[in-house]
Amino acid sequence: MDEDFIRSRISELRLKKGVSEYKMSYDIGHSKGYIQGITSGRAMPSMREFLYICEYLGVTPGDFFDAGVKNPALLQRALDGMRELDDGDLELVAGVAERLRR
Repeated sequence: MDEDFIRSRISELRLKKGVSEYKMSYDIGHSKGYIQGITSGRAMPSMREFLYICEYLGVTPGDFFDAGVKNPALLQRALDGMRELDDGDLELVAGVAERLRR
């Protein structure tokens, strides 16, 4: 894992969220070129800024680095909803997921 992964992952997740680099920069409290500076390779976010970026994108840091998860924000929404289910409903969801994977 390297800086190129971080840059491309920010771009990938930002596009899934449907926001421009400019808007994302402003939304997280920076000048309009902040995210563009990161994705172009001129800068890297601090750890604090990285955590803000993850929060803004709706992903955990673990999901950010898991390239196998293509839409971590959507997955997190699904998991949040499933946490509210009782065991019976959760078994139904698990059964549907198993059938879809086949």
